[in-house]
Amino acid sequence: MHRPAATFAEKIENMKNIILFASISMAAGLVFVNFYNSLIDARSWGSDIPNSIAAAREYFKTVNPGNFFRVYSPVNQVLALLALIIFWKSAPAARVYLGAAFAMYVATEMFTFAYFFPRNAILWETAQLTDVETLKKAWSEWNTMNWLRTFMLVVGLCLSFVSLHRIYSLR
Repeated sequence: MHRPAATFAEKIENMKNIILFASISMAAGLVFVNFYNSLIDARSWGSDIPNSIAAAREYFKTVNPGNFFRVYSPVNQVLALLALIIFWKSAPAARVYLGAAFAMYVATEMFTFAYFFPRNAILWETAQLTDVETLKKAWSEWNTMNWLRTFMLVVGLCLSFVSLHRIYSLR
């Protein structure tokens, strides 16, 4: 059975959907990497301070989790913003959810810069390995608040899913 070629409007709709699904996929990936960081990496970092921090510092000489997040978090934000822009007129019922999802992703990034970067500096660069109390405090704060950061990403992801539902409900 031969299907006629898609119209220009159908191709545009398909591209819009691809951007929305890419945004959702990227956000989901960030959520799961953040879960991994909390469940595996952070537990390892805090398992035997200062020895575990020394081992992680050695391991991070080439690459660290920040290398992943510095690329994919901005990509996630750009995709969420693109989804908001391209569905602005065609899906007013989803607009508020797309906007809120984008806001959550940006808020998560701001939280990362304000809260996690200083603790990352302490853990991985500035604190002496002999300053065990400072390392334990920075690790504990990092470990606890990463769950909040993950929750913020999950909220953004849920808002993105609600917008997807709203968009498909319009059709």
